Amino acid sequence: MTVVDASVFEGSFWRDPYPAYERLRAQAPVREVALPRGGTTWMITRYDDVRAAFTDPRLVKDHRATLPPEVREQAPRLPGPFGSMMILLDPPDHTRLRRLVSRAFTARRTAELRPRIEALAAALLDALPGDEPVDLLATYAVPLPMAVICELLGVPDPDRGAFGTWSRALVDDHDDVDEQQATAGLAEYLYALVETKRRSPDGALVSALVEVSEAGDQLSTEEVVAMGVLLLIAGHETTANLIGNAVLAVATDDALREHLLADPQRIPAAVEEFLRWDGPVHNAPLRFAAEDVEYSGVPIPAGSVVTLSVGAANRDPGRFDRPELLDPDRDTGGHLAFGHGLHFCLGAPLARLEGEVALRSLLDRFPDLRLAVPPEQLRHRRSVIVHGLEQLPVLLE
Repeated sequence: MTVVDASVFEGSFWRDPYPAYERLRAQAPVREVALPRGGTTWMITRYDDVRAAFTDPRLVKDHRATLPPEVREQAPRLPGPFGSMMILLDPPDHTRLRRLVSRAFTARRTAELRPRIEALAAALLDALPGDEPVDLLATYAVPLPMAVICELLGVPDPDRGAFGTWSRALVDDHDDVDEQQATAGLAEYLYALVETKRRSPDGALVSALVEVSEAGDQLSTEEVVAMGVLLLIAGHETTANLIGNAVLAVATDDALREHLLADPQRIPAAVEEFLRWDGPVHNAPLRFAAEDVEYSGVPIPAGSVVTLSVGAANRDPGRFDRPELLDPDRDTGGHLAFGHGLHFCLGAPLARLEGEVALRSLLDRFPDLRLAVPPEQLRHRRSVIVHGLEQLPVLLE
């Protein structure tokens, strides 16, 4: 009988999860652990196992696949837009959605956003007081990707404030009431937005998603809404924490800051290392074992909840030399910050672009930025999925 490890998500884990990851990789690379809000999950922590698990068809996203065939079709799917969310579906449903969404959410659309992202970053930096401590999360790292996602979706300026509240409630480990209210509020807004774009199309992504078709197949209103929810969660929360974690590293490492200032062309490579070394997503959204599986010699029973620990895998010394060191010149090829396989993040080019522009613009404007408090006073968010700060107080000059 397996003894559940109840010690992972407690104590200093939220501030520094890497000692826990190191212990698991070395002693129990596949281990059933207790989740903060109840229940358990089998956590996989070694790089080779995590990478293989990303493409294992036995590890599914739809929990109904773990049920006996005679009751599977009658089982309720996830409520509201979550039932149509691409990240929570398996082939062939996932294949169809990704094919259609990819026709609207193109590399060209992402690349064309660069001037607008640069302008948004400049406007946010213009508003910062240079002579007093400032919370760079609240004033820059969070509002920049939020503005980008709202621009992408075509959300009017007056409506953008609510999006940040909904987004945070959906990923933090607080109570279910907050999450339910956020889901309801966001879904209601997006349903109305989709109908507005359907009546009056514009160049925004929502209009493109409404209009996209292939061989007579189109996205339903619910599927477009689900894509909007996914973009908000994945496109805002992850990028905000990518920027926040990167700025924290730069603000606490003079040599790193000088290295990037000496040649800003190093910043895109540095962003890749930030993604590997302290990326915004530490544990991929849950999977379910549709049948018995085995990793590192450890059997995982059918029906189990499974977590692929990206944060642990990206610090695996079996894959990366001296992985605990932040090296902006490192070959980061193969890092798993955006996942792997058929669920590889569709928004990866946008996240990379935003991270690069945010860091380049900030260092160009405030090359002497530094932390305004000792690092041990910083508070981290209590989220199993994302790793990031509650606040980031810095001195800019």
